[in-house]
Amino acid sequence: MNENKIPIRFFVITFSWTWLFILPFALMAYFGIIPIDVFYSSNIFLPVMFIGIFGPVIGAFVSLQTINGKSAIKPFIKSFLSLNFGWKSWIAIFLIFGGSAFIAWILPEFFGEARLPSDLPNAFIFPLYLLLMIFFGGGQEEIGWRGYILPFLEKRFGLIVGSLILGLIHAIWHLPLWFIPGMSQSYMNFFAFILFTIGGAYILSWIIKASGNRLFSGLVAHGATNAFSGLFPWLIMVKGVKQPHFWIHCILIFIIGIVIVLLRTLKNRKYGT
Repeated sequence: MNENKIPIRFFVITFSWTWLFILPFALMAYFGIIPIDVFYSSNIFLPVMFIGIFGPVIGAFVSLQTINGKSAIKPFIKSFLSLNFGWKSWIAIFLIFGGSAFIAWILPEFFGEARLPSDLPNAFIFPLYLLLMIFFGGGQEEIGWRGYILPFLEKRFGLIVGSLILGLIHAIWHLPLWFIPGMSQSYMNFFAFILFTIGGAYILSWIIKASGNRLFSGLVAHGATNAFSGLFPWLIMVKGVKQPHFWIHCILIFIIGIVIVLLRTLKNRKYGT
């Protein structure tokens, strides 16, 4: 396949898979067809939602098999098996995502806001929670987002625009969750979330590059983002409040991402790469 040609089928499959499972619940909840408490008390809602979030994974593997053939699957899987990221990448993951979550969690206290209680019973459970987030709570999305499609976008559109496009698409992919009462996204400002996904796209792209293109670093970084939100919560699960923690976190991630992409761009120009 021409590397400059974007495999649009990845996006079609990714969105179709996820929205096929999630969008019906979102529409029924939004229009009040079925009370939301019935959803949450049913035995089907959470399993269906869980299956739906694997859209980017399904999109990557189906695209690989149908475009490149079955022989491309094994090398793709092997590209995720190394944990030898280098100490700089490991530090960056925990410093950036842990630090930004901690600042967003603690900073509003200086302006009279109450500290949000941790979602975890204690800090000792964090490593296990992190593993869950890496494999089942968001990290697995990176198999498709950064592991498969980002190289095509960066090859075609360049470092800045490629990750910008992916950040926007990533945000839109989550959109049905805003229509389901009780989901964390239903308490978020969507514009702020777009800032978060764009900044996160630049950060994750850099982390993978800094790790020596060891793709599992993307899963760890994405998982760490979600895991730290449990340790240092930055979202008030109440409708109609200002959400200062959330805005601080999104703006911090966006600024860090912009700084990183600018530094990468200057470095590439300096060395002519």
